[in-house]
Amino acid sequence: MVEIIGVGFMKAGKTYYFDPAGVSYELGELVIVETARGMELGHVSIANCEIEESELVAPLKGVERKASTEDLQRYKDNLARRDAAMKVCEEKILQHKLDMKLVDAEFTIDGSKVIFYFSADGRIDFRGLVKDLASHFRVRIELRQIGVRDEAKMLGGIGICGRPLCCSKWLNDFQPVSIKMAKQQNLSLNPAKISGTCGRLMCCLNFENKTYQELRKGMPNEGERIDTPDGIAKVVNVDLFNSKVIARLIVEDKETGEDTLGPDYNIYFKKEIKRIDKKHYNRKKDEFSDLDAETLREIKELTRD
Repeated sequence: MVEIIGVGFMKAGKTYYFDPAGVSYELGELVIVETARGMELGHVSIANCEIEESELVAPLKGVERKASTEDLQRYKDNLARRDAAMKVCEEKILQHKLDMKLVDAEFTIDGSKVIFYFSADGRIDFRGLVKDLASHFRVRIELRQIGVRDEAKMLGGIGICGRPLCCSKWLNDFQPVSIKMAKQQNLSLNPAKISGTCGRLMCCLNFENKTYQELRKGMPNEGERIDTPDGIAKVVNVDLFNSKVIARLIVEDKETGEDTLGPDYNIYFKKEIKRIDKKHYNRKKDEFSDLDAETLREIKELTRD
């Protein structure tokens, strides 16, 4: 077992472990720690506790110190310098004619480095920009390219649900989201309805995915043939939450002798039916078969990294 504390930061919701070195820290207490970005001000999100050494993904770094009044003042001063730094950087980007979008700027707590976050469609050669910025600020400069999801997390906003974006409020890590999740939840594959502010698939598609996976076990798909107490029928609607399906019996047309659907809509519970062409249906069904070329292109854009 090893003693740790968890520290969170303003720019990331994730908690990182640090070695308290025998010092006791209270929840919410402000501390100065060294990270890959340099010296940073963080808050204790997990008080002193012990965990298995196997849970550590990297050697623990120590806590530099508890934040002092001077540290807090420097942090406030750095925040006040942010807007001016952003303006200078944007002017330099225009001068160098770089196709990049500046998202945010951050000073390390000791003021020895400025980190500029930007987004771009491809790789950007910003070596000339870094030199100009270093000459202006007289400190170390780091330009960090981020993805569209991280951009939304930093900037924040309101989702289509009317609430603040999950990624900017409480979501620590971005989990993989696929178009299959939307299909499994019977959602329309309309890009405007399943995409978030970042222009990618909504993270919340993943929240209830396991529940839908459990509900779908043993349930047929729409259009599938099933064996019912009344005979062979074709599924026209599936009610996952009540484990019921609505189906129309397949009957023989007396005039043509061909199979056709009966006029009545019958309701059957999951335990009353048996799937008879599951393998054939799953092999034949293409989840994108009913989409036009333009919608298909937009769907592929939503799943792009």
